[in-house]
Amino acid sequence: MKYFSIEPEVAGGLGERTKMDRSIHPPVVKELHCEFDGWLGDALLETFPVFITTEHAMASLQAISATGVEFDSVEVTESGQFRELYPDRVLPSFVWIKPHGKAGGDDFGVSVKGRLVISERVLDVLTACGISNALVEPFGGEES
Repeated sequence: MKYFSIEPEVAGGLGERTKMDRSIHPPVVKELHCEFDGWLGDALLETFPVFITTEHAMASLQAISATGVEFDSVEVTESGQFRELYPDRVLPSFVWIKPHGKAGGDDFGVSVKGRLVISERVLDVLTACGISNALVEPFGGEES
């Protein structure tokens, strides 16, 4: 199986209702609120230190029984900037992706440098869902 590190589109940031422990690095998020400032349409998004995906992509990932990942709820809001840029755009429903697998061993993992690592089969699913703005590179092992 081939593995890839992926840097997803960044469409905004952590919202004010995010609860996290900032005393450690990376911070541990307990409750997630993402505020969109823009969105180019990708199904996988990142705002340090978390990842979110559309419910549609989650269902596709669950259909292949992806390993090393859990899904949780996320509160999504739109900033004033988002509403100015996209007055008629309706965001799809999103979920929080919580990778917990071994990078390069499970379908989802996080490298020692904090990059999301996915298997080729997950990359195929996400590509079908739309990730044209993500940077995808072959994963070269834990040092990556």
